[in-house]
Formats: sequence, C-alpha cells, structure tokens
Amino acid sequence: MSQNIITQHLHSAFPQFEPGLIQILAEHATLKQFDAGDALMTTGQYMRFTMLVVEGLVKLYREADDGSEFFMYYIHPGGACALSMICSTKQQTSEIKASAVDKTTVLAVPTALMDELMKTYKTWYYFVLETYRSRFEELLVVIDNISFKAMDERLESYLQKQHQDLNTRKLALTHSEIARDLNSSREVISRLLKKMEQQKRVILHRSFIEYLK
Repeated sequence: MSQNIITQHLHSAFPQFEPGLIQILAEHATLKQFDAGDALMTTGQYMRFTMLVVEGLVKLYREADDGSEFFMYYIHPGGACALSMICSTKQQTSEIKASAVDKTTVLAVPTALMDELMKTYKTWYYFVLETYRSRFEELLVVIDNISFKAMDERLESYLQKQHQDLNTRKLALTHSEIARDLNSSREVISRLLKKMEQQKRVILHRSFIEYLK
C-alpha cells in the first residue's frame, strides 16, 4: 500500500522521472510527514537520506554560532534539498536547518541508493544537476542582497519573494519573524515596514502583511 502511495506522489510531483526510477524509489524510499513548524533537518545532524518534497513547503535557514538564523530559500513540491544530497553522499553533518512551513510530506531517499541512481537513471542525473544549479542561483541572490543592498532594499526583495513563493499577497509574517529571517532587529523592520505602508507598498494588518507592489 505504501509503495502505491509513494508511486502516486512521484507521478504527481516528479512527472519527469522515468518508470524504472519511480519503481526503485517506491521500493526503497520512505514517506515522512511533518506538521507546520516541525524540523526536517538541524545543524550538526548527519544526513543518511536525501529529501524529495512531494507536498507542502520547506523553509531553509543558516544558523550562526550565537543561535541567530538567516533565511535562505524555500523548497516546493517537486524539489529537493541540494545540501542534503551533498551532506548525505559525503557523510557530513548538515550546516543548515530546515522546517515545514505547513503540513509537508517528503520522500527520504537512502544515501546508499544515490550512486546507483546517478549511474543508472538519466532523469535522476539531470534532476540532481538542475537542483544544484537552481539552489546555487538562489544563494547568489542571497549573497547579492547581503553584499550590495541596504536593509530597505533587502526587505523589499524578501517580501516580493515571499509573495511569489507563497502565491499570496497576504503574508502571515510577524515583524520578529522577518527580522530573524533577515538577521536584523524587530525595531528596524517595523520602522521600514511603516515607511513602506506610507508609500502604499504594503498594508500592515494585525495578523498579516498585505503586499501591494
């Protein structure tokens, strides 16, 4: 029964995978479910599998030594965590943390299977390459924002990305959460959001931010 469910998830989230690849994943992968806020991966954890997201949304962070966090990117259904691929293959500990934004289902692909998949299935090979490429491009955007943009520009980019990734203009984000994601202070973020509201780029509600631009 579980293999049938996994097969259905793979056909839905990864339609590009060839039949043989879907079959071997259904036989060896494990279905894992998480509620909103649950941790999928923590800093310092050994990765013994690669995560394929089939439902929900995963948020990745970089954690500093002092416990502060910095938002990196989201993983949507049909995507995978490139860093979990690298860490699991090289048997290294994770240097990031990941949590479920809402109810999320992932397929855990065992590390021991990775070499065989890369050698045998072209769709998996190209999927891994595309995952590395897309995550690298997302990290370049993060680096550019940190290096070349002032905090007001970073906040604008952050809200725009949230709007695009979550597919809504009503962003259920607190000022403290935004400050944590951008490694800033709540006071700075609140001041900048108020300025954006005066410029009619957002509307600040009690429980959410309405992104207008």
